[in-house]
Amino acid sequence: MNFDWSAEDAAFRAELKGFLDAELPADFDAFTLDPHDQKAFSKAFGAKLADKGWLVPAWPRAYGGLDQSPWQQLILSEEMVAHGEPRTAQYMCVNWVGPALILAGSDEQKAYHLDRIRRGDVTWCQGFSEPDAGSDLASLRTRAVRDGDDYVINGEKIWTSYADVADFCFLLARTDSDAPRHQGISIFLVPTDAPGLTITEIPSIFSEGAFNQCVFENVRVPASWRLGPENAGWPIIRQLLVNERIGVARFRRAGQTLDRLAQMAVEQDLIDDPLVTDALAKAQAACDAARVLIYRVVDEKAKGSAPDLNAYVYRVATTRAERAVYDACMAVEGAGGLIKGSFGALQFGHALATGIATGTTEMQLNLIARDVVGTARN
Repeated sequence: MNFDWSAEDAAFRAELKGFLDAELPADFDAFTLDPHDQKAFSKAFGAKLADKGWLVPAWPRAYGGLDQSPWQQLILSEEMVAHGEPRTAQYMCVNWVGPALILAGSDEQKAYHLDRIRRGDVTWCQGFSEPDAGSDLASLRTRAVRDGDDYVINGEKIWTSYADVADFCFLLARTDSDAPRHQGISIFLVPTDAPGLTITEIPSIFSEGAFNQCVFENVRVPASWRLGPENAGWPIIRQLLVNERIGVARFRRAGQTLDRLAQMAVEQDLIDDPLVTDALAKAQAACDAARVLIYRVVDEKAKGSAPDLNAYVYRVATTRAERAVYDACMAVEGAGGLIKGSFGALQFGHALATGIATGTTEMQLNLIARDVVGTARN
């Protein structure tokens, strides 16, 4: 195996890193910004990335991309995370909302949405989880009933990040209540200012606006807002959510926090404390494991394979890495790690969110077990 980067990839990383170093202050973290400030910053910075072709570089050239390799996509994600993820919600638009439109959108939908995403001029949220359908997404109950040239949508979505500032919602709704669980689901591209849609913030320990409730009460949407064929949303989602599971290089941010903790341990003469060194070593091993596992997924993508199972494995590994770094925070900081603004307090939020976003860790383990046991039986 060769773990060296190609000359082209190394040059891309150096150019990207130089740009980010020059544009962003040291220790920048976009997720500490107020939601509306974050949206404004994301749009302004997204425009700068778009000017250099770095907002949607993995997209086909026909849609404004650069046909970038999966390895350069990973480099982009690593450096963005290392610099405080200045794209914020844009990564969602870029990594899978846009690709979903490229995969299944009509000519009219592509013409209307893709250029706005390419320019960083729009914010999306995903209407997936519900009060009784979080990790078990296929059990969703939000319904879209055909009425002439429209659909009438009723239901509730919950934990919806960015909904309070989003322009559009990438919505899953059931269009055939009698179909099997993974069938009868359709995708709709719904403006968040649609009449009958109410968005309310859910207070949480996370940053302001992190969670929202979206209630659809007789929201009428044209059939032209449906993405792909009726009742055929699940295969599109399954194919595209691999991009979400590996779209953010969380292990890189966790590793940076760990490096700072190690330096703090040295400065405070804690590096010889066996509890501290044990926690630091376990966290380092967990971050390294997550890095190797995402490289496996990227390698499969580069070779044209569909890395469903390994994407689930990576997702579990990155959750464990985030939690191991939190344990290291508490070992180094002690009770100080409970104080707002400490490494421990900040890392707790990252670790908790990682174990929930894109499906809980338990759900990922169930999917791994299903695929492995199913393969063994066959």
